[in-house]
Amino acid sequence: MSQQEGPMTTPHPLAPDWLTPITDSAGLEHKLLPTDAHRTGEGVLSIGGVDVERLAAEHGTPLYVISEADFRARARAFREAFCQAFAPETEVDVFYAGKSFLSTQVVGWVVDEGLCVDTASGGELALALAGGADPARVGLHGNNKSDAEIRRALQAGIGRIIADSLDEVQRIEQLAGELGVTAPVMLRLTPGVHASTHEYIATAHEDQKFGLSLAADVTAETTAETAGSPAERAVALALDSAHIELRGLHCHIGSQIFEPTGFEVAATKLIALLAKIRRDYGVELAELDLGGGHGIAYTEADEPRSPQEIAEALASTVKAACAQHGLSVPRISIEPGRAIVGPAGVTLYRVGVQKDVGVDTPDGDTAVRRYVAVDGGMSDNARGVLYDADYSAVLAGRRVIGEHVLSRVVGKHCESGDIVVRDVYLPAATARGDLLAVPATGAYCHSLSSNYNWLPRPAVVSVSDGVAHTMIRRETEDEMLSRDTGWAR
Repeated sequence: MSQQEGPMTTPHPLAPDWLTPITDSAGLEHKLLPTDAHRTGEGVLSIGGVDVERLAAEHGTPLYVISEADFRARARAFREAFCQAFAPETEVDVFYAGKSFLSTQVVGWVVDEGLCVDTASGGELALALAGGADPARVGLHGNNKSDAEIRRALQAGIGRIIADSLDEVQRIEQLAGELGVTAPVMLRLTPGVHASTHEYIATAHEDQKFGLSLAADVTAETTAETAGSPAERAVALALDSAHIELRGLHCHIGSQIFEPTGFEVAATKLIALLAKIRRDYGVELAELDLGGGHGIAYTEADEPRSPQEIAEALASTVKAACAQHGLSVPRISIEPGRAIVGPAGVTLYRVGVQKDVGVDTPDGDTAVRRYVAVDGGMSDNARGVLYDADYSAVLAGRRVIGEHVLSRVVGKHCESGDIVVRDVYLPAATARGDLLAVPATGAYCHSLSSNYNWLPRPAVVSVSDGVAHTMIRRETEDEMLSRDTGWAR
């Protein structure tokens, strides 16, 4: 007999240990939703004072919804927490990581809240500038920047180019010389920290594509030119370049990280290198960027740290390490993206086909899992197929009290791995046409969206004080297909 018979009060045998059985569709933990989300008297989810059924009717589904108030509050919290934690020793710049989600409207919010903008391509740089960001408060990342991207950055007068390799340091020097300008450069280093995160989003261990290693180079016979680590050789090259101003060092250890240890170890290693640079060259570099990657709550099991906790822990480590080496505390920068926009975003879907499937349990019995298909999937949220990412979902268009069944929310694409929410309790009464909301989808969902199976990309709307604004309009089928020359004819 399936444990789904009768109101669900005990865990389903196929459910993960962290998933709590519920009997009320409004029971989703508030930490997963934007701070201005609530249920109306009719039981409909409201975000930013706007009824989600109204949003779905006006803009269609799938639909990305971003709470402006929630975004701004999180941006402000990072800026205030870090500035306070590092005061009075030094100042802090908070760079919003635009790769998580970027639009001209978002740039406006970031600028209003006193943040800088971090970009990772020429396109993101163009959006940042079009949105009104001061070029001096914009940075450019990327492990394989084109010459055109570097030139655009130099001609725009952006505040920093984060160099990712020895080759790139040389190319920046050459291009800056051709333009007759001085390039402000940070060096991205890989401090060898193995963060507790998915392999594909851990970015500070040695065996990956980003940055300049702090480990000695073992790929070639050691000569005067190859002595020391790639990081040390890049420092020497940058300091010796006529058209580069070496501002400081940068690292980014990964994404969706909850434990503080990795950040603290990385900071300590970079500060030790700052001290070595002073000993070797008599230069005390002015800046240290500690990256981003702070985790958010995607499910009830996730326990993210507050910006204040993150800031205080890092400030303590940095100040102690600088004191140990007799260094002044450098100007600090951080790069939160997901931690700001992720929780501010919700994706709305319409329910289509449902089917119950019998599944063998570990103890030899059979239990039922319900598959709930929606009108989107991996084309609007690729994180599940990329990282086995977990999400939650809630019935958003009405409130149901009673039996809930273990469900798996899946997309409409031709892939068995097209899973939006792996495990969630949804009302047994969930029906075709019901509206589902998937929280914490503000980061990396629109940014990674595609036209797989020739699905147009969804719209993005912001909500605030009862008003919805279209940030990015829905792609039409004609727009999507217009690049096919046969269709155009």
